[in-house]
This record gives sequence, C-alpha cells and structure tokens, in this order.
Amino acid sequence: MTVTTDRTHAVAPSEIAVLSTPAPADPAPLGLAAFALTTFLISVWNAGWADAGSGAWIGYAFAYGGLCQLLAGMWEFRNRNVFGATAFSTYGGFWIGLALYIELVAPHDAAGVLSNDLGWILLAFAIFNTYMLMWSSFVNAGVFAVFLTLEATEILLFAGQFAGSKGLIEAGGYIGVLTALVAWYVSSAGVINGMTGRVMVPVGGPLAKPALRDPGTV
Repeated sequence: MTVTTDRTHAVAPSEIAVLSTPAPADPAPLGLAAFALTTFLISVWNAGWADAGSGAWIGYAFAYGGLCQLLAGMWEFRNRNVFGATAFSTYGGFWIGLALYIELVAPHDAAGVLSNDLGWILLAFAIFNTYMLMWSSFVNAGVFAVFLTLEATEILLFAGQFAGSKGLIEAGGYIGVLTALVAWYVSSAGVINGMTGRVMVPVGGPLAKPALRDPGTV
C-alpha cells in the first residue's frame, strides 16, 4: 500500500493563524515604588527621625530598592525603554552597592573615612543624576520632579558628608522624604493608569521635546 501526500496545496492568507504576544506590563511603577520605599527609610534616618542605630533600610536596600528595582530595569530593556532601563538598573545597583559597603567595608574603615567615602559615592551618583534629570524632561513632569528632588537630596548629602555637617545631612533627609513621596505618587499613577487604560492620576506631559534630526543630515 502506498501513501501519498499532496504538497501542492496553496495556503490562503485566511488559513494562517497569527499569534500575537501580549505586551508586558509596565515595570516602571514597581521600580519607582522600590526606589521610593528604600529612599524613605534611609531619609528618615538621615533626618534624625529614626533611632541613630537603626539599620532598617539595609535589608530593603538589598531586596526591594536593590533587587526589585534592578529587575524593573532589566524589564525596561525588554520594553526598549532606554531611559527607564538605565535609571532603574543604576539605582538598583546603587542600593545594593551601598548596603554592601555599609555591611562589609564601613566596619573596617578608620575614623573619618566613612564620611569621606560616602561623600564621593553620593557625588558620583549626583553627576549621573544630573544628566538623567535633564533627559527626564522628555518623559513627563512627574518623573522630572522625582529626579529634581533626588538631585537636591544627593547634593545636600554629599556636601554634608564632606563638611561633616549634621545640619546638611538632616536637610538632605528632609528632601529625601519628599523625593520618596513624589516617587510614590508617580508609581501610584502608573499602577492605576495602567489598570484602567486611561489617565486617572495625572503626571503631566513632557517638559521638553527632542528635536527631530533631518534625514538628510548626518
């Protein structure tokens, strides 16, 4: 017995099943929430509101502000969002690095070295934050406000660490709490706006628009 297979049948377009991959959820609300909570915990400590010996922020710097924010940054790469990927991945690494420094390096530092080290760390991230602040103006007003308040926080903190000024560090703590509140607001907007598919909590539009390059120029 011979079995033959007809391979000459033309497939009509209507017979082709198109499988679409659902768009991934926006990771930005998670990244912002992780950043906000960890910033809040360390800022109440800097402001002098928490017990001086409190290390409550360290665990959350590893697990939430660090790991969860880093994951949000990786998911932003999947979304082809270069700004979100860079911001969340960098600050996720910041929190993990800071917690590792406090746990592993700081206990062995000589007197006065801790403040100097923290000053340089915060200055370095303030430099990074400066250009992210500028580019956040192309995102929306809410994200710009996060980076603006964070810029002020980092400047006050690195100045306070270098100068050994408790007043500047406490001021940085106050602005850090404000930074956390702004980030939580933008995170909440991303959650509810994403759930409903419409603007329920406004974050404003871009403050600037990038100039489009003329295709005929290099």
